[in-house]
Amino acid sequence: MLYAIIATDVEDSLQQRLQARPAHLERLKALVEQGRLVLAGPHPTIDAEDPGEAGFSGSLIVAEFDSLEAARAWAEADPYIEAGVYADVVVKPFKKVLP
Repeated sequence: MLYAIIATDVEDSLQQRLQARPAHLERLKALVEQGRLVLAGPHPTIDAEDPGEAGFSGSLIVAEFDSLEAARAWAEADPYIEAGVYADVVVKPFKKVLP
């Protein structure tokens, strides 16, 4: 089943995000290689493709996991949590309808 992982960043966490980004991306690449990632990306703090120093307000990941517990465990192990980037992470079942 698909699950949405919706994370909210701590304010002014851009530097921590940039430092932890390589490890964060490696985990996402593993999901891609397993054919489980639907989409992933950050929410820019401002209305811009590249927010620069304004940074990001959070992230969204939609991926396939065996269970809600497995999705939560995966989300809790994200390097952004250890780096202090995420203030809050919500994991919900997700039903893809379109496209």
